[in-house]
Amino acid sequence: MARTSVGHNGFLPLSSKVIMDIGLIIIGDEILSGKRTDKHFPKVVDLLRARGLHLSWADYIGDDRDRITAVLKRTFASDDLVFSCGGIGATPDDHTRQCAAAALDVPLVLHPEAKEKIVERIADVAREAGKEPDYATPDNLHRLKMGEFPQGASIIPNSFNKIPGFTIRHGAGAHHFVPGFPVMAWPMIEWVLDTQYAHQFGQTPRVERSVLVFEMAESTLTPLMETLEKTFPMVKVFSLPSVGDATTRRHVELGVKGAPSDVESAFPALLAGLDRLEAEYRAA
Repeated sequence: MARTSVGHNGFLPLSSKVIMDIGLIIIGDEILSGKRTDKHFPKVVDLLRARGLHLSWADYIGDDRDRITAVLKRTFASDDLVFSCGGIGATPDDHTRQCAAAALDVPLVLHPEAKEKIVERIADVAREAGKEPDYATPDNLHRLKMGEFPQGASIIPNSFNKIPGFTIRHGAGAHHFVPGFPVMAWPMIEWVLDTQYAHQFGQTPRVERSVLVFEMAESTLTPLMETLEKTFPMVKVFSLPSVGDATTRRHVELGVKGAPSDVESAFPALLAGLDRLEAEYRAA
C-alpha cells in the first residue's frame, strides 16, 4: 500500500500524488440480522465515483467489541483511508469509540470541540421545547459521552444535529468515524472527502469494457482471462456469470477494467481471444 509523508497539521500534503486504498467498515447487528438493509455501501461507492475514486474493500461487523477491535487493529496498521459507519452513540450497544481506543491502546477523552457542539445541541433541544437548558441533568451529562473519542482524535462536523464524528490519523492513512444514520453519515463523508482529499480526485480515471458471452462456461474462458492478465498486468479481468432469465440467455459478462489507455489496449485482445474460441458474444 502506498505511503507518503504527512504534513505538520496531520493532513496529507495537497501536492501529494499518492493514491490511497479506500475502505469501508459498516457496524451493527441490525445489518447482519437483516432487520435493516445497508444503504451505506452503494452510497459511498457513488460518492467516491463522483470524485474519480473507488472503494478497495469493505467489512461488515456486528456489535461485538472483540471483533470490532480486531478489525480496527488490522486496518489501523495500514495506510488506507477508511470510513466507519455506526456505533458511535452512547447506548450500551454502541462500541466503536471504545474499540477504536482499545485498538490504538489510548484512553477515551472528552474532546473539547465535541463537548462544545454537544452542549450547543442540548441548548437547541431545550429551547425548541420552550425551556432553558439544564446541563447538569443525568441525561445531558450522559450525552457528553458521545464526545469521548480516542486521545488524539479530531472532530468531523455534523450538520444535521451537531453531534460530531471523529478522525484518527495513523501513518499516511486515516480512519473517519461517522454515525450509522445515513442522513448524518453521508454529508459527513462528503465533507471529509471534499475538505481533506480533493488532491486525490480524478487522479486514477477508471473505465471498464465488457461483452456478454453466451452459452460458454467460465472454465472455458479462464485460460483467456489468465493470458490477458499476464499480457496486460495493469488491467483487471472480470467475469460475472448469469443463469439468464426470460429475456436473456445464459451468459458470462467478460471484461477488463483499469486506466482508459490500458483498457483500450486489452479489450481488442479480449475480443480476439473470444473469436479464436468461436464464442458468441455481444456488447454488454
